[in-house]
Amino acid sequence: MLLRRRPTGPTPADRGLTVVEERIDLWAHRRLAGPPRGRLRAGLVELTVFVLKQGWACLFGGLLLGAILAARLWYPDDAALARNDLLTLVAVALQVMMIATRLETPAELRVVLLFHLTGTVMELFKTDVGSWTYAADGVLRVGAVPLFSGFMYAAVGSYLVRVMRIFDLRFDRYPRQWVCATLAAAIYLNFFAHHFVADLRWVLLAAVAVVYGRCMMHFRVHTDVRRMPVLLAFTLVAGAIWVAENVGTLTGTWLYPDQADGWHLVSAHKLVAWFLLIQISVALVTWVHPPQRPLRSHPAGA
Repeated sequence: MLLRRRPTGPTPADRGLTVVEERIDLWAHRRLAGPPRGRLRAGLVELTVFVLKQGWACLFGGLLLGAILAARLWYPDDAALARNDLLTLVAVALQVMMIATRLETPAELRVVLLFHLTGTVMELFKTDVGSWTYAADGVLRVGAVPLFSGFMYAAVGSYLVRVMRIFDLRFDRYPRQWVCATLAAAIYLNFFAHHFVADLRWVLLAAVAVVYGRCMMHFRVHTDVRRMPVLLAFTLVAGAIWVAENVGTLTGTWLYPDQADGWHLVSAHKLVAWFLLIQISVALVTWVHPPQRPLRSHPAGA
């Protein structure tokens, strides 16, 4: 359930926006200033701003996914530079662009690189046990894992660190961070251990529900602050990643064993895997952006 709250007024700098984002924020407020002309127009403005902000937060991941799709559609199979190597170079260029244009801060880059490392380690293990496979071309790889794959995990980290400041996220009843970190570590370990011992994903899923069940997320769209259960936010993000994963497998960039004889939608069971993986992402992101409580000026009523 989404609940609407009246606006408060932190400045762009208070919300930790980059220089570029401050300029965009001020430009948007000048264009959208003035009293709303009816509830329909106000709702459309809020929806438009929400979609644009989400697109801006997904910038790195969206560009990388676009590059994967474009490489499949238009890049020749017999090119001297292998498709996987091209994607690795594109991913590096995108990351350099994010820092050079101040769309990402150095502190956030550290988290993105940590995402890259943890993701690559898991990719090495998962491809070795046959959970999925990549096209066997290119030299920019570690074992059977092309180096651009780590950037796909980094894209999730980039989205989360950017959405924290773009939407000025704040939290009611956020669990203690050591609890979140312990849960995230258990989830990460289970991604490896379930190949040898019992799979605890459903136990861990229940643990996530208990730990975050009472937590509410407050987010600023345009002029209003709204709130949403954190578990719902996790579900929506997992769904978006699942859609992106279907695009990736459709291009043949990587495939699951049951897609070897022909492409079909990625199993809905992967939604649970992504839901759990988000907990690892959240634990890493809160290292740079410790969860903040809502401003006292937020009214208590919906």
